[in-house]
Amino acid sequence: MATATYNALTEKEKREVRMYGVTEAGMRESVESSLTFKLSGPAMIVASMMSDAQEIMAYEQPDFNTIEDQRQLLNRAKFVLFEYVMKAGE
Repeated sequence: MATATYNALTEKEKREVRMYGVTEAGMRESVESSLTFKLSGPAMIVASMMSDAQEIMAYEQPDFNTIEDQRQLLNRAKFVLFEYVMKAGE
């Protein structure tokens, strides 16, 4: 994310970017517009994100960037799980 764009975010949005790599609003837009979400549902999105994290572990050299990518990817998977799967089942 460009520095000027990042600096224009609210503190809450900056925290979201550090946690997820994107704002929650951006994540919702991405999830809800995805074909996988529309055809297979949010649980398949979570499974896909977890598979992507496994692939990173298996094939990437572990450095700060790949570890950070994995952490954010798993945080995104948890967000989808909590917001779309668990809340829907309540």
